[in-house]
Amino acid sequence: MSGPGALESRLRDGRDAGRKLLVPYVTGGMTDDWLDTLRAVAGAGADAVEVGIPFSDPMIDGPTIQASSLAALERGTTPLAVIDALAGADLGVPVAVMTYYNLVYRAGDRRFARWLADAGVAGAIIPDLPLEESGDWRLEAADAGVETVLLVAPSTPDDRARAICAESHGFVYGVGLMGVTGERAELAATAGEVGRRLGPMTETPVCIGIGVSTAAQAAEACREADGVVVGSALVRRILDGAGPEGAAAFVAELRSGLDGA
Repeated sequence: MSGPGALESRLRDGRDAGRKLLVPYVTGGMTDDWLDTLRAVAGAGADAVEVGIPFSDPMIDGPTIQASSLAALERGTTPLAVIDALAGADLGVPVAVMTYYNLVYRAGDRRFARWLADAGVAGAIIPDLPLEESGDWRLEAADAGVETVLLVAPSTPDDRARAICAESHGFVYGVGLMGVTGERAELAATAGEVGRRLGPMTETPVCIGIGVSTAAQAAEACREADGVVVGSALVRRILDGAGPEGAAAFVAELRSGLDGA
């Protein structure tokens, strides 16, 4: 893959037009109408969407995302079922999947990358695959036209952060705090610090995720970053029965907060 793919191109265009980027997260298969929910949040102002492939032993997911994965698994959701469903989703915005490397390894790097590409998935986020061990995956993903989004934590030294930024495509995922996903009453100070550090290191859009829970927090994070990823706050609403309309209303609220910042 030469040059930015569909995900990075879309986010770069939005950023260069002065737009703060919004990437909502939904767990695949968590409800019967999860695809309708994806379409609704995409239409409510998302620049891209992140779809989680449910996994029984997550590393970075807090209680809310874990609950959504359990709901999906209890419904019989499989990785291929999520990927195949995305093939016909027609969301109008790029899709990045989030998964753990166990699932990729079981299928094989090449096969998994081809599954994603054939389904029209633009990017992949694999949080438990470190830079030094990701070469084979990144090679196969790039060959298939899938962008690998890498994560930078608050504790990541600058030299390592630069190396990660150089190999991250789609966007650079700036981890807002040391901990698992989940809603927080206040945005962690480290969220702004990560955005401030990463901006000068890369031309790839930088989006802050983990701990971004409200429109005000999203706007605050975007003072230093290009955009935000919002997961637990949205997923909780879906688990509580908000449905596609309620999910779209929350994303529209986030969009309004970013546009007014």
